[in-house]
Amino acid sequence: MANYDVIVIGAGPGGYVAAIRCAQLGLKTACVEGRETLGGTCLNVGCIPSKALLHATHQLHEAEHNFADMGLKGKSPSVDWAQMKSYKDTVVGQNTAGIEFLFKKNKIDWLKGWGSIPEAGKVKVGDEVHEAKAIIVATGSEASSLPGVEVDEKIVVTSTGALELGKIPKKLVVIGAGVIGLEMGSVYKRLGSEVTVVEFLDQITPGMDAEVCKTFQRILKKQGFEFILGAAVQKVDTTKTKAKVTYKLRKDDSEHVLDADAVLVATGRKPFTDGLGLEALGVELHPRGQIKTDAHWATNVPGIYAIGDAIDGPMLAHKAEDEGMAVAEVIAGKHGHVNYGVIPGVIYTAPEVASVGATEDALKEAGRAYKVGKFPFMGNARAKAIKQAEGFVKILADAETDRILGAHIIGPGAGDLIHEVCVAMEFGASAQDLALTCHAHPTYSEAVREAALACGDGAIHV
Repeated sequence: MANYDVIVIGAGPGGYVAAIRCAQLGLKTACVEGRETLGGTCLNVGCIPSKALLHATHQLHEAEHNFADMGLKGKSPSVDWAQMKSYKDTVVGQNTAGIEFLFKKNKIDWLKGWGSIPEAGKVKVGDEVHEAKAIIVATGSEASSLPGVEVDEKIVVTSTGALELGKIPKKLVVIGAGVIGLEMGSVYKRLGSEVTVVEFLDQITPGMDAEVCKTFQRILKKQGFEFILGAAVQKVDTTKTKAKVTYKLRKDDSEHVLDADAVLVATGRKPFTDGLGLEALGVELHPRGQIKTDAHWATNVPGIYAIGDAIDGPMLAHKAEDEGMAVAEVIAGKHGHVNYGVIPGVIYTAPEVASVGATEDALKEAGRAYKVGKFPFMGNARAKAIKQAEGFVKILADAETDRILGAHIIGPGAGDLIHEVCVAMEFGASAQDLALTCHAHPTYSEAVREAALACGDGAIHV
């Protein structure tokens, strides 16, 4: 048994960041993790490996479709799927080893095993019980499925199994048109799979800006995606090597069947809190399983805190990281803060899609008077030079004060471009502030400045 100031349960982006910040603030800290490696879902079977595959397959797409135009002649590369997965695993290994180094550097004890909380102030790992003044639950989330759909991670897979398919499927059916489904669908589309996306709602990427959704779907269709919207999956039947997906169209209740070599279930995620003993402790939960917390990430049980996917809010690694730093500050007697109005979201397809703040629909619903500044990447010289001129930047600003309320980008480097708008919003900047800031030429970021100019007297290059 050991005594700690803080024990963090879970070493994903929220947990390991919370542990490092606690240690930096002088608290004796331990982190419980049952995986063989640190980093949680994100680093091991989520964000990082999927980005490695997205990058590799984007290079393949460039070689097959754009190299010849650029004067790069020769035979297109062949795909060694086993080697591509090995490359992905190497990327994961480098990152997880990096976190282990940071734990050692910050003198954080890694308690290897799965943790539970037998009572407030105590964490059990294996046969050992450790004491802590504060416990942070950062156990993340797991993939959720549908009734009638049994996941085997071989033919019917979640995002985890999709990273490790034995071979590239000729036909892939993706259930759910959210971020995970479209990213992994992009990987396999570029590798030669026929990709069909089945979505219950009538649009892809629910909750995103409606104009971006329409443009995004049009671009993906051009890339060869098939979309079946307004469809409720009834069941998935499998043999050793094939699957049949049965769905009903909501508009007329007609039933249809799709053949597939693999089915990716990408219908969202749910908090992973099994085995912690929260119910016995009396920790309050929301109806969908998220842990209830107050404004300081504290549960109703004194000394127990929770962050990340285990609590309410967007299931994003960077949201969990922000909460991890903030809760560490709170436990150390300082002031922890997260601005939930400025949390960007990114889809790492090609083109990338990124957003922050309010959508037009949300502003209309709130009755807020706003103006729109929009600029197409077709007017951006750098985007045209790399054959990625589809998409646009849209900035929403208050009609009276010009304060930036939100931004939505579809185009090259959108996931990086969005952050200058995030910084502007954090400082309460106006669209004019952004428009008057000199941007280097030629860069994609000029499109952001032009959209800001379009909130005023007008963009220059359109």
